[in-house]
Amino acid sequence: MLSIHISASSGIPVYLQIEQQIKQSLASGLLKPDDPLPSIRRTAAELRINPNTVARAFSNLEREGIIRTVPGGGTFVGSLTTLGSGLLKAEKLRRIRPLVDQLAIEGAQLRLNPDDIHKLLDAAIEDLGRKSRNSTRSSGEQE
Repeated sequence: MLSIHISASSGIPVYLQIEQQIKQSLASGLLKPDDPLPSIRRTAAELRINPNTVARAFSNLEREGIIRTVPGGGTFVGSLTTLGSGLLKAEKLRRIRPLVDQLAIEGAQLRLNPDDIHKLLDAAIEDLGRKSRNSTRSSGEQE
């Protein structure tokens, strides 16, 4: 089940926090293609935020092909054919560049060694792969 946690003090807009957490849940295997998502109203009520904020996040995710809305039927994770496979590598790199820039800026402000930042990124990628493998195993056991 998708669990979203927001932080008003993080400095990241709430709609971006929602987008990032849905993307992370998909990348880690917690969410799978065609899984249903809670409605905008339900999500807003659970997070105690304005439904327009959730609608903005969902709209952005839908525009990217990550989720799809079926009128009168709900919102779902995109199918395998829509999940980024149609994007050119240049577009994928363009989308991730702001996050990489932010990581570099934060690291520089904290006076971290570039090797330490690389190690953190490598560890995060490894953890994501591990979570994905564990999620795949556990879903296979339930079937």
